[in-house]
Formats: sequence, structure tokens, C-alpha cells
Amino acid sequence: MPTYRPTRDKDLPLWITGAAVLGGFVALAWLERRYPLRRKTHEPTATHDARNIAIAGMAGAVMQLAERPITNRLTLLVRERSIGLLPALRLPSAVDTVLGCLLLDVTLYHWHYLAHKVPLLWRFHRVHHADLDMNASTGLRFHFGEILISVLFRAAQVLVFGISRRALSIWGTLLLIEVMFHHSNIGLPRATERWLSKLIVTPRLHGIHHSLEPDEVNSNWSSGLTIWDWLHGTFRRHPKLDDALLDIGVPELREPRQVTLGKLITLPVADNRALPPQAVERDDAR
Repeated sequence: MPTYRPTRDKDLPLWITGAAVLGGFVALAWLERRYPLRRKTHEPTATHDARNIAIAGMAGAVMQLAERPITNRLTLLVRERSIGLLPALRLPSAVDTVLGCLLLDVTLYHWHYLAHKVPLLWRFHRVHHADLDMNASTGLRFHFGEILISVLFRAAQVLVFGISRRALSIWGTLLLIEVMFHHSNIGLPRATERWLSKLIVTPRLHGIHHSLEPDEVNSNWSSGLTIWDWLHGTFRRHPKLDDALLDIGVPELREPRQVTLGKLITLPVADNRALPPQAVERDDAR
């Protein structure tokens, strides 16, 4: 029996991906200055962004050296040998790509959930949540250790669903732009944001997920489409919340001196005492 190969199963051209991500970041940074959601900051924006970009650079290096070689081989393998759900369905190429993106997005919801619930994963993911001043650069601020661990999860996604290289490339590019957007400090008109939040994660929605309050941080897990929170009953919105008063971060790291570049790099191994937010909530309730 001939193997199933969707047509044009290639990555998006690098220049398209690079231009989209860089252009998106520049546009978001401009909008943040023009229409800020939160005006109060804990430290100079230049210092804050430089630190986040440095952390992002290390994470990006891990993606290029570890994740990309593995996923490139696996996306080729699953299509050559018809491994996983999508090759078995033998769908038209466009449908296969769209469904692949949706499967990657919904399973990322569950990975994000695990990053908060599993103490080992939370040690690394806490570096992202420890940002005192959320903006577009926060969407790039993930510890390289978290990225390295997530390679195993990404490999499982490709193998189980038989994800094509094109679907992985398109989803990854759109996800990065969306993550920068919903971490941004852009004050969209409330009517616009309410309408947009029915489809994708918005800055106000994700700000709630970065709240200091355990019941708030344990909501709005979606990274792309908000339908996954709607379906799982974890969607949360504060229609009357004063965004300027929303405290974000993690309770044990509230001072700029605690979140310097050096301390954030070593945080997962230097400070392993902090429990995930839901565990803190249960302990306090006793």
C-alpha cells in the first residue's frame, strides 16, 4: 500500500516566519507605548526587556539545537511510515494541516496545565510567571530548561497525531505571535477585547492567569484559541476589574533584585521550595 504524503509538506520559508515574528513584536511594542493597559512599572522598560530577550535567546538556542532536529526527523518519519492519527485519516492536505494545528493547540492547553501542577515543571515555568511587568517580551521569556523538557512533549504530539512539518511550522509561527500579543501591555477597547476573547487569548484574559491569586492563576490556560478554556470550564473574565490594580507575578518574588538575569537562570535549581499555586492554596486553607 502506498504511503500517505500530504502535498508541499515543508516548513514555512524562514523569511516569512522571521518577518512575521519580528514585525509582530515591533508593532506590539509600539502599541504598548501608545495604548498601555497598565501604566505602573517596577523597573525601567529597557532593563526589563533586555533581560527577557536574553532569556529568550537561550531558549531559542535550545529549540534550534534540541527541538528542531528531533521534530524535523519525526515529522518526516510519521509521514513516510503513516504513523499517528492524521496519516491514518488520509485527509486532503489543507484539512490535514488545519486539524494538525488544532490538535497541537488543544494539547498545549494540557501541557500548560501540567507546567503549573507538577512541582518539577513549575520550578522552570515559574521563571516566566515571575515577571513583574508583563509586556510582549514576557511572551518570549521561558527558561531554557522548560523548553528542553518540553521537547519530549512536542515529540509525543508529533508521534501520536502524525503531525506534518508544515502544520508544525504554521502553528509554531502563529503561536509565537499570539503569545507575544496576549502577554502584551496593550489596552484594547473593552468591547473589542470582549469580542476578540471569544476566539483567541487577549491581554486582559492572560493578565488574570498571571495574577498573584491562586484561583485566578489557575484559569485561562489556553495559549491560542480560547475554546479550550470554554470546553474545560476554566475560562475566567473580570468585566469590572481595574486592570491597573491587578497584581501579577508570584508571591515569593516581588522585588526587582529577586528577578535579575543571573537569579532567574539559576532559579529552578537554586530555589526549589516554592509549591505550585494550587498547592499553596490548599496548604493555606488548612
